[in-house]
Amino acid sequence: MLTNSFAAGALAAAYVMVLVLLLNPSLPTAPRALVPLAWSIGTFYTTTCAGMAYVMLLLRQVMGRELFSPAWISVTVLAWLNSVTAAAGAVVFWLNIRTFSLVLEARMITALTQGVIVLTAAALLFLIIALLQRYGGRRGIWAAWLSAVALASIVVPLAIRGRGTPAPPAMHPIAAARDVAATDASRVSVIAIEGGSLELIAAAAAQGRLPNFGRLLDAGAVMHLATLHPTSAEAVWAAIATGKLPQKNGIRSAAVYRRASQPQSAPIQLLPDYCFASALLRYGVLHDERQTATSLQATPLWTVLNRAGISVGLINLPLTQPAPAIDGYVISDGYVRAVHAAARERHGLLVSPPALAAEVEAAVRSVTDDGTLGAVLDNVADRHRVAARADRTYRVIRDTLSASHPTQVSMMRFESADAVGHYFLRYAMPAAFGDVSVAERQRFGGVLEAHYALIDDAIGQVMATLDRDDLLLVMAGFGMEPLGPGKRVLEQLIGDPEVSGSHESAPDGFLMAYGGPVAGSREVRRASIVDVTPTLLYFLGLPVGRDMDGVARVDLFLSSFTGEHPMTFISTYDR
Repeated sequence: MLTNSFAAGALAAAYVMVLVLLLNPSLPTAPRALVPLAWSIGTFYTTTCAGMAYVMLLLRQVMGRELFSPAWISVTVLAWLNSVTAAAGAVVFWLNIRTFSLVLEARMITALTQGVIVLTAAALLFLIIALLQRYGGRRGIWAAWLSAVALASIVVPLAIRGRGTPAPPAMHPIAAARDVAATDASRVSVIAIEGGSLELIAAAAAQGRLPNFGRLLDAGAVMHLATLHPTSAEAVWAAIATGKLPQKNGIRSAAVYRRASQPQSAPIQLLPDYCFASALLRYGVLHDERQTATSLQATPLWTVLNRAGISVGLINLPLTQPAPAIDGYVISDGYVRAVHAAARERHGLLVSPPALAAEVEAAVRSVTDDGTLGAVLDNVADRHRVAARADRTYRVIRDTLSASHPTQVSMMRFESADAVGHYFLRYAMPAAFGDVSVAERQRFGGVLEAHYALIDDAIGQVMATLDRDDLLLVMAGFGMEPLGPGKRVLEQLIGDPEVSGSHESAPDGFLMAYGGPVAGSREVRRASIVDVTPTLLYFLGLPVGRDMDGVARVDLFLSSFTGEHPMTFISTYDR
């Protein structure tokens, strides 16, 4: 039973490896590069899947009416196990098509679809072999058919994929020659909320607890923003910053993955879903490397604005490390993570221009406590305070640089609502969980909302500085939802038992627009995260790239504004 289980496990591991190759068309198939990767992934999945197959055979042994005594390599046993394996592989392939449909090129979706067909056919052929060989015939013939079907089910999807295509070169984050000049001198302030929940904001604002959010809802315009699946801050922000989906901007996930024993191996952009690929990281088979500014394969918004003569201030945005040299300033999202001042000095690319490093460090030293959150955070573990401290630190940096180095466009991201929401959503939305006690609600119910209050205060500060023609955008690229019951049980068993919020299949984000040119409306419309950059370009009098996947949402603005600002286009901003 053990040898047959390992044979079936090896086939399952081969299917996972085929899936990895189909999801990552830039992975080379040359033996020198492919064999070590296949060995690492294959060893893990062969062992894991063999264990599952062995359990199935043990159940057959216990529940069967007849004595079960298979050969070392049994055609009958393998035909049945392979049929189940191929059918499961077809289902996993199909689920991955659904998961990654927004981040894969059309040709790779086609290849995956054809892979589903191949594995489905293989499952049926294995089943036919299992049934027919019982009626006699030479064992060697059925073994040959079994081997041929197994080999074909691996080779055919790889032949459909082909050798793959090398990834296009990254766009270096350096401002280039001017394309066009901006025709509008209005200022734009963007406040981004990681994992923001419009439902929570609206409920708290309606009761007067988030007054500035309430002003946005009452006098501004609100849109739901369709997000990406799978959801990660890096992939979502790449789409927001470029107006392009991952097929064009090159950022499909939060990180790239390499063999732990070979750090310079070809990177894996996407790990397959529905087959516990996260265990490859947990058990050290692969290691992850965060996406950086040099990973972008499309020109980001800040470079486009600089080319038009618009100064930009960026604080805590993903994909800004190494900090690009722009007209304005950049404080990378890695700045606060570099805990010590000496570390920040060694990593000079965390701040741009480098001459600002001393001023920024002086501002950071002024952040000494949890501020207005202190009383609320007294009830939580210290690890849940880190995100709020980071947000407060970036807020102080923003206040400092806004006064000393004003820019026409400023963008800042708050992360704490997401980091805290993963653990405290259950107490903010107890009805969605049903097992939250009154004592827990009283103790932790205000923790998540207190982090939104920090953002509410920042919004009020920006509102106080807006001129008649200025624009304020408050946005979330994706939302937060309760962790499903099955995932909650799984986290209780092998993960983090305190997790209650998730954006694995994230709900929409949102966009709130406020300012003189904005057409206030109570109607909540739907847009996409890739619409943000085209909309900002339109507002500032710049042409929209025809190769962008998003569109300018002119319905946010008054007819008097749109009448004076005709839409213009440029073929591309990419070089």
